[in-house]
Amino acid sequence: MLDADALTSLILHGPPGTGKTTLAGLIAEHSGRHFEAANAASIGVKRVREISEVARARLEDGGPRTVLFLDEVHRFSRSQQDVLLEDVERGVLTLIGATTENPLFACNAALVSRSTLFRLEPLTEDEVVEVLTRALRDDERGYGKLEIDAHDDALKVWAIKSDGDARRALTALEVAVLSSGMDGGSITIDRQVAEDSIQQKAAVYGDDEHYDSASAMIKSIRGSDPDAACYWIARMLEGGEDPRFIARRLAILASEDVGNADPRAMMVAAAAWELVERIGLPEARITLGHCACYLALAPKSNSAYRAIDAAIADVKEGRTVPVPVYLRDPNSSPLSTGDATGVRTKEVRGEKYEYSHNAEGGLTGQDYLGVAKRYYEPGEAGEEAAIAKRLKEIRALRRKRRS
Repeated sequence: MLDADALTSLILHGPPGTGKTTLAGLIAEHSGRHFEAANAASIGVKRVREISEVARARLEDGGPRTVLFLDEVHRFSRSQQDVLLEDVERGVLTLIGATTENPLFACNAALVSRSTLFRLEPLTEDEVVEVLTRALRDDERGYGKLEIDAHDDALKVWAIKSDGDARRALTALEVAVLSSGMDGGSITIDRQVAEDSIQQKAAVYGDDEHYDSASAMIKSIRGSDPDAACYWIARMLEGGEDPRFIARRLAILASEDVGNADPRAMMVAAAAWELVERIGLPEARITLGHCACYLALAPKSNSAYRAIDAAIADVKEGRTVPVPVYLRDPNSSPLSTGDATGVRTKEVRGEKYEYSHNAEGGLTGQDYLGVAKRYYEPGEAGEEAAIAKRLKEIRALRRKRRS
């Protein structure tokens, strides 16, 4: 977009300290545009009009276009938007918004539809160390003029605890330098100084994290990884997630992903849910971990899940099958039917029903659906292998007795 000079409105979204504001400034500088920055939560309609008018006048005088950077763009109100978007569409202003929220959920739909969305990912630990090293060496913007001995393990502490947030890591470096004194002597920053200079980061847990962490937990258990499952549960709990929500997801997973490969999984999940309801946090964390580890290590099958979904799909698509007369409630009124001569007769509901307990081995050859259709096809994992064998025998015996 920059190379083609085809810059449109942008929304940059991602965690704090990943460079959203910096990138907006770089875009304005690279494209030779005037840069205005404001916070969407505090800028009023009057100020929006002023920026638009000045930008329009600058353009009419042969000056550059204007880039308006709005931080926390998800707080941009409808009234602000109505004033601004006309000039954005005309090209008088190029709007660049920044937000830590998912713009598809948090931002005004009209604004999103007129913007290109870019997600900025958290920095890696190595990248944070690189930023810190650059700050220590830079003479103009950093501490290059000071004699600072920053140990590698100190940089590592900041890289880990900043959780991909470069701004937070740089703030910790500044705290460490200022608290060590700047009297012209050498400053040593070891691991303990680094630990003292950075506070534990509050868990970021918005709508994105709620859905993403739950998804990660489910997929980790489905993939038989108890370590990852425990981590994502910890992430949710530390973010303030309701433990009952986690218990519900585990109960659903027990049927959906474990199924008959280990029928006890549903009982474990049901017991875990009940205990979570009864005991609450902090002890409920143990129950959730217990259940997650059991489900992660259980054999997996989604055969029952696929069976019911396939049956529902047939019903929704109009492939409805009438209940065979012999399976209907015998207490209901009799049905009028016609014989080969066209004479109407009465057929009693349930009259030809074959009682399974009266049959050899408790199995008849009766057809319970009326059409040849299979929904449940058990797999070979865990106890479902025995179920598959039993089902194969039952189907063969029913075919034999039906014929």
